[in-house]
Amino acid sequence: MTQTDPLFAKYGRTAKAGELLFREGEQGAEMFVVRTGSVRVYVTSSSGVEKTLAVLGPGEFVGEMSLIIGKKRTASAVVNEDAEFVVVGGRILEEMIVHNTEIALRLIRKLARRLESADSLIQVLLHRDPRDRVIENLRRLAALHGFTPGEPLYLEADAEAMADQVGLTLSEVKDVISRLVRDGALAEQGGHWRIEDPNRLCDFLAALRARDQFR
Repeated sequence: MTQTDPLFAKYGRTAKAGELLFREGEQGAEMFVVRTGSVRVYVTSSSGVEKTLAVLGPGEFVGEMSLIIGKKRTASAVVNEDAEFVVVGGRILEEMIVHNTEIALRLIRKLARRLESADSLIQVLLHRDPRDRVIENLRRLAALHGFTPGEPLYLEADAEAMADQVGLTLSEVKDVISRLVRDGALAEQGGHWRIEDPNRLCDFLAALRARDQFR
């Protein structure tokens, strides 16, 4: 988009770092297309701790799900760096999809990634054993974060968020994580879980199942 872009001229907005765009639980009637700067998307745990889900830059969207499906916001968004946006309501979204192919394709791809993530989480929840759920979810998160063979991947060590994702108690998740760390399939470092190779998690799970069969 340029300064002469009619959408920005008509629906553009600037915001300073620290300004809250929307809060988790609110009803949303608009989405934001980031033009410059960045936005941090986060959720707040029951203990009041903020967990960052993503930092979105130019060309990205935020708040689109609430606008499209009419549900309450599932996360909060705050301006991370001074930013410019196009603020998009339902009617404007229709115009953008019709007249701007690039934006339409980006939106479709983002929604497709959300669906893929939801489907992979459903597969995790089909497992009954807490060990399976935690390990499969770690593998899912590694895939989402773009694991590169030969390079360790770091995930925020948030056992509470993991418990919410996989439908387990916090103690169940901590027990599985502790065992993974003790057996060397996972490492804890600087508030993160370090995964050297997601395949090692599979090997660990297979070994546990084999042990169970001979008990």
